[in-house]
Amino acid sequence: MKPSMTYEEFQEKVGTGILTQNGNCPVTPVVQMLQGKWKLQIIYELCIQSPLRFGQLKKLLTPITNTMLTTALKELEADGLIRREQFNEIPPRVEYSLTEKGKDLLPVFYAIAQWGLTYIP
Repeated sequence: MKPSMTYEEFQEKVGTGILTQNGNCPVTPVVQMLQGKWKLQIIYELCIQSPLRFGQLKKLLTPITNTMLTTALKELEADGLIRREQFNEIPPRVEYSLTEKGKDLLPVFYAIAQWGLTYIP
């Protein structure tokens, strides 16, 4: 997907305010979608290894509770960032992976990582 503006255009327009076609700030809904203690960490783990099962995610995200993980996974799925695939087996198996929309966040993680490597000792 082609970005709606280049970084140079963003730098020029950011001081005057950037709005979507509906007149909304484009950053606010993204921040709301990713807010919470665990969502970014879940997406990051799915960037590293995908698919992952619920138990694997729980171990990687210690001390997350089952309730917090379930809630975050449901919200990320509702927002179209992750895919939940249920296999009708005995015992039941469910795997989580990133959707294309979720994979499009990789450049954001790269930028955050670069900033962190620069400014966090």
